[in-house]
Amino acid sequence: MKHLPRVLIVEDEPSIAELIAVNLRHNGFAPIWAEDGDSAQRELDAVLPDAILLDWMLPGQSGLQLARKWRNDPRTKGIPILMLTARGDEPDKVSGLDAGADDYITKPFSTQELLARIRAVLRRRAPEQAVETVTIGTLVLDSAAHRVTWQGRPVKLGPTEFKLLNYLMKHPERVHNRAQLLDKVWGDHVFIEERTVDVHVKRLREALGGAGVMVETVRGAGYRLTAQPVALSRVA
Repeated sequence: MKHLPRVLIVEDEPSIAELIAVNLRHNGFAPIWAEDGDSAQRELDAVLPDAILLDWMLPGQSGLQLARKWRNDPRTKGIPILMLTARGDEPDKVSGLDAGADDYITKPFSTQELLARIRAVLRRRAPEQAVETVTIGTLVLDSAAHRVTWQGRPVKLGPTEFKLLNYLMKHPERVHNRAQLLDKVWGDHVFIEERTVDVHVKRLREALGGAGVMVETVRGAGYRLTAQPVALSRVA
């Protein structure tokens, strides 16, 4: 099932919140509404959204205070925050951005402008979100730390084998021919023979030890990484 980007709307006026939520829902987002800082915090504690639409003027803590609080929390500091406010003066915009907002939208605003701003902050954050840990069975690859473990034990890989495994683990159960792997792992500007892929796959399997059987050769097609290798089912 496709992941719909979750957007937390922190707005104390129900009519405005409902209008925003309807438009988000119709454009491929999953909106969640919170009317103040306390209810917004409960939503954040339950499930982190992909973005936050934060009204400046709220009962209790202001949007400015909430933005600062969430930016200082390691768990929420990476979530894009778009500040919604009727205060359009430049000093107010600077205050909002200084508090940690990624963008600033002045009321009244058009639906198209709001959607475009949300998509823009999600695009800007996407490269950071791409740095992640990939896990298949007991094989774990941490691309940020450049570390691989199998059954909790470290696996030593060369740079090319690491990139090859990273790509295969991010696209499991799919068959990739040699030309595709050359393009995605080595880059389309590099001119090397397709047989080079076979050499690095062999090295990868050897380095992975017992996990090497997860890298399957699909005769006449290429290679794939699978959590349930055929080879394992043949072992008595």
